Amino acid sequence: MEDRKDHIEGSREAHSIEWLLLEEELASSGTPLTGGAPMAGTETPDREAPPAEDPADGADGADGSDEADEADQPDKEKDEAVSPLLDWIGALVTSVVAVVLLFTFVVQLISVEGGSMQPTLLGGDRLVVVGRLFTSFDAGDVVIVQDYNARLSDRIVKRIVATGGQTVDIDFEEGIVYVDGEALVEPYINEPTYTPEGVLFPLTLGENEVFLMGDNRNHSSDSRHIDLGPVDQRYIVGKAVFLLSPGADPETKETDWGRIGPIH
Repeated sequence: MEDRKDHIEGSREAHSIEWLLLEEELASSGTPLTGGAPMAGTETPDREAPPAEDPADGADGADGSDEADEADQPDKEKDEAVSPLLDWIGALVTSVVAVVLLFTFVVQLISVEGGSMQPTLLGGDRLVVVGRLFTSFDAGDVVIVQDYNARLSDRIVKRIVATGGQTVDIDFEEGIVYVDGEALVEPYINEPTYTPEGVLFPLTLGENEVFLMGDNRNHSSDSRHIDLGPVDQRYIVGKAVFLLSPGADPETKETDWGRIGPIH
C-alpha cells in the first residue's frame, strides 16, 4: 500500500513537471495554453495582460481636429469682420477718386464776380461749368474764358453772340446787334447795346473765334473792347449750364432761391 502511494505521488510529481515544461514552451512560442488546468499544487506563471486601450486615445484625432477648428474660428470671425470694412474703404476711395476726376476734368464750380451778366447772373452766383472737352459752343451759350490778357480779370463770364465765320455788326444808336445781317432777339439782356468799346464793325470772325458780350450790355467789358476782341475757343474753360447757388440781389440784398436751375 505504501509503495502504491509513493508511486502515485511520483507520477503526480512527474506529471506536474511535464506540465510546467509544456506551459513554458508554449508561452515562449506565443501559443496560448488551452484545455485543462494545471494540476493541484502547481502555479501558473503570471502573464501580463495587454494594455487596455484608453477611450480617450481613440478620440485624440477628433479632439485634435476640433481644437484646430476652434483655434481657426477666431481668425475666420476676424476675416468676416474685416472684409466688409475693406469693401467699404475701397468703395469710399473709389468714390473720392471719381469725384476728384469729375470736378477736375468734367465739371467745375465757378463763382461770378461783378454785374456784367445781370440780370441772368449776379455777383456771388455759383455755377456748374462743363469742361470744354465735354461740350460744344454755340451762339447763346454762357461761357467762362480764362485769363489770356493781362488787362482782364482772371476769368470772365460772357455770352456767345456769334461763332467762327459769322459777321457781327452793332447799331449803337438803336442798340441792336446784327449777326450775318439778322437782328438778334435777345430777351436775356438788361438793356439795348449803346456803348462802343473800340472795336470797329462790321467784324467777321476767324474760323475758331467767338464774339462775346455781357448781358448787362452797357456795363460789360467784352469783345467790343479793344483789349479783348474776338476770342479763340481754345481759351474757353467751359460752358455754364446750371446755377447751383444764387448770390444776393445787389439792390435788395435778398437771395432769390427760385433762380436755381439751368442757365439759359
